[in-house]
This record gives sequence, C-alpha cells and structure tokens, in this order.
Amino acid sequence: MATYVVRFMKNVLGEYGRQCEVCQGTLEVDAADENEATERAKAKFCEDQALHHWSLHADRIHVKPADFPS
Repeated sequence: MATYVVRFMKNVLGEYGRQCEVCQGTLEVDAADENEATERAKAKFCEDQALHHWSLHADRIHVKPADFPS
C-alpha cells in the first residue's frame, strides 16, 4: 500500500470580494490507489467533522502520493 495526502478544498470570498481557495482539512491515507485513498479520506473526513457528506464543507478533493524523503 502507498500513502496519499488528501486535501479537502473550498472556494470562499476573501477580502474585497475576491475568491480564494481554503484547505478545510488534510489527511494522510494508506491505500492501494488514488481512488481508494479518496474514498477512505471521504469517510474519515465525514466522521471527523460529523458530516453526512464531505461536500458540505469542501468543493473538491486533491489527492497526491506522499513524498517521504529516503
């Protein structure tokens, strides 16, 4: 299994009405692939935030392999 970093991102209006992107949460997930990492992270995010669906607090999900130095 590989480790993935999953970030839950939300678009919000910042100062002067400008749109900016805010990270609502970051999780490290062990999974066989990016799809499995996404599904595991969604479940954990909902559990941690007491949500029925992850999209109540985020607009999109970024998934990438964790970069650990050797």
